[in-house]
Amino acid sequence: MKKNISLFLMLFMMVFTFAQKTISGKITDDEGAAIPSASVTIEEPGKDAILAYGITNSKGEYKVTFTSSESNVDLKVKAFNQKPLTKQISNSEQTLNFKMQSEATEIKEVQLKTKMITARGDTISYDLKAFNSKNDRTLADVMKKIPGIEVNTDGTILYQGNAINKFYVNGKDLMEGGYGTINNSLPKDAVQKVEVLENHQPVKILQDKVPSDQAAINIKLKNSVTMTGRGEVGTGFGEPWLWNVKLTPMFFGQKSQWVVNYKTNNMGEQVENEGNILAFGSGWEGRRSNISQNNWLSVENAVTPDLPVKRYLFNSVHYLSANYLTNIDKKKEWELKVNANYTNNAVERESSSNTNDFQQKTQYGTRFLNNFYTDKLKGEIIFTKNAKKGFFKNTTTFSQYWNGDRTNAYRKDSVSERNGLEAVQSPTSSFQNSLSTIIPWKEKMINLKSYISYQDDNQTLEISPANYMQIPYRNSIKDSMKTIDFVPGSFALQRFRIRTLDTSHSANISFTKKGWTFTPQVGFDYSTDKLDTNFDGITTSGQPDFNSPTYENSLKFTEITPSASLGVNYKSEAWSLFASFPVNFNNIKADDVIRNVSKTLNKTTFTPNIFVQYSFASFFKASVNGNISNNFGDIKTAYGGYIMTNPGSFSVMNPNNPIPQTTTKSLGARLEYRNPLNNLFFNVGSRIGDTKNNLISSIFVNPFGFRVTEYLERENKRTSNSYYAEIGKYFPKFKTNASFTFNNTLSKSQLIRNTAFIDNKTIANTVGFKFNNNYFSWMSVDFNASQTWNKQSNIFMTGNLGKSEGYTHNLNVFFYPIENHTIGFYWDQINSKSGDAKYNNGFFDLSYQFSWAKKKVDFELKWMNIANRKVFEKIDFDNAAITSTSMQLRPSQVMFTVKFNFK
Repeated sequence: MKKNISLFLMLFMMVFTFAQKTISGKITDDEGAAIPSASVTIEEPGKDAILAYGITNSKGEYKVTFTSSESNVDLKVKAFNQKPLTKQISNSEQTLNFKMQSEATEIKEVQLKTKMITARGDTISYDLKAFNSKNDRTLADVMKKIPGIEVNTDGTILYQGNAINKFYVNGKDLMEGGYGTINNSLPKDAVQKVEVLENHQPVKILQDKVPSDQAAINIKLKNSVTMTGRGEVGTGFGEPWLWNVKLTPMFFGQKSQWVVNYKTNNMGEQVENEGNILAFGSGWEGRRSNISQNNWLSVENAVTPDLPVKRYLFNSVHYLSANYLTNIDKKKEWELKVNANYTNNAVERESSSNTNDFQQKTQYGTRFLNNFYTDKLKGEIIFTKNAKKGFFKNTTTFSQYWNGDRTNAYRKDSVSERNGLEAVQSPTSSFQNSLSTIIPWKEKMINLKSYISYQDDNQTLEISPANYMQIPYRNSIKDSMKTIDFVPGSFALQRFRIRTLDTSHSANISFTKKGWTFTPQVGFDYSTDKLDTNFDGITTSGQPDFNSPTYENSLKFTEITPSASLGVNYKSEAWSLFASFPVNFNNIKADDVIRNVSKTLNKTTFTPNIFVQYSFASFFKASVNGNISNNFGDIKTAYGGYIMTNPGSFSVMNPNNPIPQTTTKSLGARLEYRNPLNNLFFNVGSRIGDTKNNLISSIFVNPFGFRVTEYLERENKRTSNSYYAEIGKYFPKFKTNASFTFNNTLSKSQLIRNTAFIDNKTIANTVGFKFNNNYFSWMSVDFNASQTWNKQSNIFMTGNLGKSEGYTHNLNVFFYPIENHTIGFYWDQINSKSGDAKYNNGFFDLSYQFSWAKKKVDFELKWMNIANRKVFEKIDFDNAAITSTSMQLRPSQVMFTVKFNFK
């Protein structure tokens, strides 16, 4: 694979240097006046293909860079009310000025025709009307069909395979990265065009100084002041009675914007994740993250199928969110944003599994029936000033969870059958504040950043009866494993609490000269975790002794890291570079009061990060990037006592283990091509990664499937080599968008299972295809398909064991037999093959929709899962075991829904 990377880098260098030429000059009319907005294109003689293009500025100046192996090329100039000009020139660097002749043309008929895709500088604009179909209603419906853009199942928008860093509406960032609500509910009729802002630096004072390798999306609405939104109200037949309500009014003005969103259903639609942060902006803006619990304890969980969530989710969800933005000064530089959301959700899940352990030559079966309860509140206040002469941003976030999970568990092995009731209560309180400001000082910029986070997690796991569990244990590292014999009818209780304080402060000053920006920085990070755990249970023999310190933890883990770094950035018309060269002085201490053990680590590390991008020939971008990072573990790998993380497993660290140390190195290369003139986009790339650890996980699994996970001092590493390609093109003549993706990954890792050293090798290949067609007035087609091949191999997985294949497609066909009437056919196909076992799962839906065009109201009747398939089956590999699982699915159901726009 390293040879492939070397060849890839050599290819980049050849592309950089081979036949690259620049033509520049000035275009004037016959009176010598400059002609702005004239197009200048370079073409190879005799070929109807544009190599590169440019647009003259207000002074009539142009500059075009191109690559060609021909000795001569054709230069063409076009401008309104001017006679077109064509000249064959030599393939060399040169300056050419042109004087165009006026040519008035009598226009007999005027037809306004908007280009589907246009480009100006780093902005690519898509006319939404060119890509939608009659059945599309929201922005998300159309976004998936735009060439160069993908939308993941979690709602993340990708441009050329990479996640965007901002999502604007009329240039304003109302959602602060949580753009799923707008994307899913903004009516397409309100949108004029979608703009992709390539290499977007969201902090205005840094634009043209500090480059970015990410793109942003700006949704340009038809009106500068827009009141709009989307709603649905539905009811259905099933067990139980079904409902679906979506109400999302929106307002987008020049001074303020707001979105209110309420969604509830029990029909299997996952709406509670719409508020998740999907775009994280720039690191100069401070720190942002999706707040989550420290979920150390859990019940045993039913397996979820590789299907669209709507096929298997048994839910009852209420999700309410509100987002508000307003300018608080006359210059419209200061913004106040207030965001809040509340989730109440209940989920049922069921699966049955049979496991064949090849290492121990045993078999056992499990069945889990889950009830998950989520009660979550989040609020956020953001003050922002984003101007050319200064930047300020303060984000305050508060979150509160009141979650609880339940499981009715069943196990059967060669010895016995057992039932158990499991419950976890997990309240969490969380507070974060992030501050970042950039102050201009003469020709310099001073950046101050501060981040404070505090989180308190309380969790309690209870299992009844405790003798449901057959968990292995040993009193010391040298002892052999035994099975805990709990008293029948008794219960076991694991208590857990962790309080986390995380702070980070930094200051830097930036110097800019001739496109270069140098940023020396000093920083100070401080974090501390306080962990307290205790396990209670009753055994028939009194062994093990749960009153001993072995089953308790009281640990304080503190990390202090002063740092110094130098940032180097360069921005020109063709080149972008940003790099950081930080030196970290790591000071870590872990104090175990119960065991009277104190561990320390003091180490200086150098962790550089470099990205270089070169733009050439108008349509190409080539980039390389690399980084080194170090991680010295956290409290999860430092405790010394037993913790029951779930009713099937204890986890424990050896108190004598050193502080964990992980070093990761990665290198990547990428080539992009995006040509709005012929609607063609593609990117290819490769990445290698290497991670070294000083601790290795050692798992002991007994014949009943229960396990203990220990961590031993032994150097091990994980490697990953991957390469990928994606190409997409829009065919305007056929109103068709098609794309093809390929990904290959080879990864290696090590672990210990029942004293056997396992060296895992996994090869994964994925091929994907996407096709959208709106050519016929009476039909439209959306088709997505993917094929995967995976192979996991080790000393236990040989031959066909560990081999698996998967095929998935989603086909949506819409027929329009009569005006305002739509018939929809939906087909999800999921096929899998593991060894000699094959599973083919097809799901079919049918819908009829009548549109009241005058009122923009749709009436839809939809029959889902027509075949009433209730079970999904698959096979999984786990190092030395194969598990076949059957998962419960939603039955056939019929829904009647009224859909409407608010305006």
